Amino acid sequence: MQPRRSFLKKAIGASALLGGSFGFRQAPHIAPDRNDLLEQFQAIERAPIVQHQHIPNPVPITDIGVYRNGEHFFLRARSKSGVDGIAAMKPKYAERLYPIIYEMVAPILKGKDARKWDELLDDLYLKKLNYKWQGLALWVAIAYVEIAVLDMLGKAGGVPISTLLGSRVRDEVDIYYASGRRGNAPEAEMEHLLELVEASGAKAVKYRLGARMHYTDESMARDKALIPLVRKTLGSDATIYTDANGSFDVPTAVEIGRILEAHGTDFFEEPCPFDYYDETKAVADALNVPVAGGEEEASMRRFMWFLTEDALQVVQPDLLFFGGLVRSAKVAKMAEIVGKPCTPHISGDGLGFLYMMHFASFVPNIGPYQEFKGNEDGIPIESSVSLQPSGGRISVPDAPGLGITFDPAFLDKAERVKAL
Repeated sequence: MQPRRSFLKKAIGASALLGGSFGFRQAPHIAPDRNDLLEQFQAIERAPIVQHQHIPNPVPITDIGVYRNGEHFFLRARSKSGVDGIAAMKPKYAERLYPIIYEMVAPILKGKDARKWDELLDDLYLKKLNYKWQGLALWVAIAYVEIAVLDMLGKAGGVPISTLLGSRVRDEVDIYYASGRRGNAPEAEMEHLLELVEASGAKAVKYRLGARMHYTDESMARDKALIPLVRKTLGSDATIYTDANGSFDVPTAVEIGRILEAHGTDFFEEPCPFDYYDETKAVADALNVPVAGGEEEASMRRFMWFLTEDALQVVQPDLLFFGGLVRSAKVAKMAEIVGKPCTPHISGDGLGFLYMMHFASFVPNIGPYQEFKGNEDGIPIESSVSLQPSGGRISVPDAPGLGITFDPAFLDKAERVKAL
């Protein structure tokens, strides 16, 4: 059994064993005063992330458009000088969110200097009463625009995103694969996990518990059989994560958590529904296994609460749901102060894995393994580095912006999605 407050120590040890690739740093001493901690968090919230000294001249945004080529969608941001940036979009998000982009995001940004993105984020939140729309819909729309803008800024300055948002601390990222299956027999799930490990060389996996936002007699029986089976099959050296997707009440989460502890599980993600904040803290207080969460969170102040109250031991802002890399980087800085890892969540397919890799390239306290899903949609891109893992690791592109090139024919054939 691994006490949850030794989770960071284990990650630091793994970093040393593998040549320091994870870039962990010991958290500075913090006086046990909650108000002092909140003041530090609020200072991080106010401080800019984008380092625009690499780009001496303004980069006015002239156009933001959503484009479609068959089943693929992408967002393109253009600057006055002709430099553009592109973010691949998940189709089901693009189809629903493009009116928000056109009506609530793009008009505020037109003509503005993209280098001042931190200030523009505040404008996007406050103007046109956009704050009344705060939630996944608004922040996902902003996140796609931000990714395209960062790609554009990186190209304008000839630097990768890691240089724009801080400094590059790693060139490779160690990955884990997550199973998205539920309801299958424990033996079938174990076979699936072995296939994921064999295909990628990953040294860490994640599997699902519960029945997603509820549990049944059948799901409980599966969980109790699967937890020991995974540890027995993968062995003592494997890193094993679990995700309940908010399936349990407090007593049941603690019951399952005790079994996870007994089998050396490395974190227990979303044991209770995502907006059951006090219940999540109660579970974290009762268990030694680290509790992870934050995938559905849209509020910066709520992450502050998670960290000041020790309600989560691993924070997981989703790079889309939470509004992009800049806001997520601020959460990571807050987590670093209290010695916790920030391991971002990836919402689905598209190029989420690429955005994760860039985030991991400049954030020191990302945790030992990052979720990888790959280019499952077959988006036509090229990079100077392989975008497939080898030996459980993947290289981060170091070319300007996102470090990828879209097939020109794919871009030329795309049609702009019309505003409503």
